[in-house]
Amino acid sequence: MDFYLTALLQGLCFSGIALGIYISMKIFNIPDITTDGSYALGGMVTGVMLTHTYPLYISMIAVLIAGGMAGAITGLIHTKLKINALLAGILVMTALYSINLTVAGRSNLPLIGTELVFTFFHITDDVNLNSFWILAVIVAALISLIGYLLKTDFGIAMRATGNSETMIRALGVNTDHMKIIGLALANSLTALSGFLITQLQGYADINMGIGIVIIGLGSVIIGETLIGWFKSTSVWGSLLLVLAGGVVFQLVLAVTLAVGVDANLLKLVTALLVLIIVSLPRLNFIKRYD
Repeated sequence: MDFYLTALLQGLCFSGIALGIYISMKIFNIPDITTDGSYALGGMVTGVMLTHTYPLYISMIAVLIAGGMAGAITGLIHTKLKINALLAGILVMTALYSINLTVAGRSNLPLIGTELVFTFFHITDDVNLNSFWILAVIVAALISLIGYLLKTDFGIAMRATGNSETMIRALGVNTDHMKIIGLALANSLTALSGFLITQLQGYADINMGIGIVIIGLGSVIIGETLIGWFKSTSVWGSLLLVLAGGVVFQLVLAVTLAVGVDANLLKLVTALLVLIIVSLPRLNFIKRYD
């Protein structure tokens, strides 16, 4: 039972990544690979701040700012230099590897004897359950804040930028600014996931971001499937189902390990799982017209 609870906790920690990918890919139609770098950046900044005994709230603010700056740089390269969004993300992600090493001064930072968000708040004596309730509160706050933002005039302009850039530009909205702000927001959320998972696992590592965009993409795709099943039209409902997709994704991986699949093959299993999820609509389409 603890094995699946750990997978649930990881799924909740990845909620920021799921929301970030949802904003960049589903609202702005931008495949943002910066995610891999900004996730590790969030973890490294967390490790440095906490090992230097900065308060948790200061550490979290620093993480959000660092992630936002990474996303904004990707947005600037894409919009101002007119470089393909995918290439812009790859360039920033590559640069962030060196930046992360410079920030941390080493490739791995253990959080030994530091105050963590999961120990700062005490809700129950059970460690895993205590972590679950803390993460549940954080996830609820994220859904509320992002849902409220997307329903404001500014949020509607963001969504319109992805749906019909020409139309919203004709209405006087600066779409370049919208993309930059959107990517900054998406990567701030991704860095927040790095902030949470670093404290959950007790260390930050320079390679922790490798392939993390696949987890976010898989979460969003499962979330979209759930949105279709439940026919959700509410912004908050859609965001909740996207986060549920992240939890389902982690639970599926947990089941995979539970049935005896070698842990060394986990990345391969993750890639295959996302491939299957992406392919299902096409397979259904082929079957329908055979």
